Amino acid sequence: MAGSRLFLALIFCSLSSIVAKTYFKEKFEDGWNKRWTESTKWKSEDDMGSWKHTAGDWYGNKNDLGIQTGEDARFYGISAELNEPFSNDGLDLVIQYSVKHEQDIDCGGAYIKLLGPDLDADSFGGDSPYQIMFGPDICGSSNRKTHVIFNYNGDNKLIKDEVQVESDQLSHLYTLHVKPDNYFEVFIDDKSVKSGDLESNWDFLPPKEIKDPAVSKPTDWVDNKMIDDPTDVKPDGWDDIPAEIPDPDATMPDDWDEEEDGEWEPPMIDNPEYKGTWKPKEIKNPDYKGPWEHPMIPNPEYTADDKLHFRCNKCTHVGFELWQVKSGTIFDDIIITDSLEEAKAFSKQTFWKKQSAEKKMFDKKEEERREREQKEREEAEKNQKQDDPEEEDDEDEDHDEL
Repeated sequence: MAGSRLFLALIFCSLSSIVAKTYFKEKFEDGWNKRWTESTKWKSEDDMGSWKHTAGDWYGNKNDLGIQTGEDARFYGISAELNEPFSNDGLDLVIQYSVKHEQDIDCGGAYIKLLGPDLDADSFGGDSPYQIMFGPDICGSSNRKTHVIFNYNGDNKLIKDEVQVESDQLSHLYTLHVKPDNYFEVFIDDKSVKSGDLESNWDFLPPKEIKDPAVSKPTDWVDNKMIDDPTDVKPDGWDDIPAEIPDPDATMPDDWDEEEDGEWEPPMIDNPEYKGTWKPKEIKNPDYKGPWEHPMIPNPEYTADDKLHFRCNKCTHVGFELWQVKSGTIFDDIIITDSLEEAKAFSKQTFWKKQSAEKKMFDKKEEERREREQKEREEAEKNQKQDDPEEEDDEDEDHDEL
C-alpha cells in the first residue's frame, strides 16, 4: 500500500513538472540588451539614467552579472517581452527576482511590473498601465515596504497592511505567489513574510455587510458607564483657597527703595493647600446599557468574485520603471511562471549558489573599510597636532600648573 502511494506521488510530481510553464526567465547573460528595451520617450535624455551590466563590488560569482542603476537622481525605464502572453485564470502566478542595494539605498524604488499588450515599450514609464507591481520601495526611515499592487477593474489596489522589506547591501530574493484558490503569499529569501486571502487583504470588493440605514441609536440609550455621585457635596470653604500665595520665605532686597520702586510685594508661589477645581466623585451608572452596536445587513452592492486571483490577463511584458536618488541597485535572476516549485528550483540554480560567497566577500570589504577609515582618522589627528603645536604647548603648561 505504501509503495502504491509513493508511486502515485511520483507520478503526480512528474505531471506537475510537465504541466508547469515558465513565461519569462532572465539571468542577464550575453545578449540581454537585445531582449530588453530601454524607455527613450518617457523622460528627456538628461533625466534618464543608464544601466550597467555588472556583478557589482561584491558577489558570489564574478561572471554572474545583473543590471545596475548607474547614475544618481535619475529615472529608469526598461522592459522585456514574455515568451508568450500569460493569463493566470485558474493557474498559479509566481513573480521572483533578486535585488541588491549596493549603494546603501536612501530613497528609490526597486519593484518590478507585469504589463499588458497595450504597452508602448519606448514610452514605458510611471504612467503606463500595469497589471501587477511587486517589490521593494524605500525612501527615508518612514517609507520602507514591499509593494504588492494589483490592477482591478482599472484601479491599482495596494495591499492593506504593509509588507516588510530588506534594506541592507546584500542580495535578497523576492517572491510573490498568487494562488487559484484566491490566496497569496510573499517570500523574502524563501521565508514567508505575508500571506492570506486576497479579498480581506485588498479593497477589491465593497464590504459584505453594511450598517442598517433604517436603524439608528435609540434616543434614550444610556452609554455612560460612570456618573457624578448625586450625594457628594463640595466641602465648605473649598473655593476660598487661592491657587497662589505670597512666598513666605521671600524678603525685600536691601537695595529696594519704596519711594522710588514702590511698595515691595513678595513673589507668588503655588499654594500647597490648593486642591484645584472641585469635582464630585463618580459612581457606576445604574442605567448603563453598554455600547450600542449598529445592526448590520447584507450589502446589496456586494458580489463575490471567485476570480480575484486572475490578476494577469494576457500579460505580455515585464519591466522596471524607477526613480533613485542614489544609484547602485542590481537586479538579477528573474522568473515569471505558474509554478512555485519551478521558481524555487530556478533560485537554487542561481540565487542560492551565490549567497554565501557574496556575504563572505561583503563582510571582508566592510572590515577593510572600517580599518581604512580608522587609519584615516588617526592620520588626520596626527596631522592636526603637527599643524597646531601651540595647542600641545598649552596642554604642557596646564599640566605644570597642576
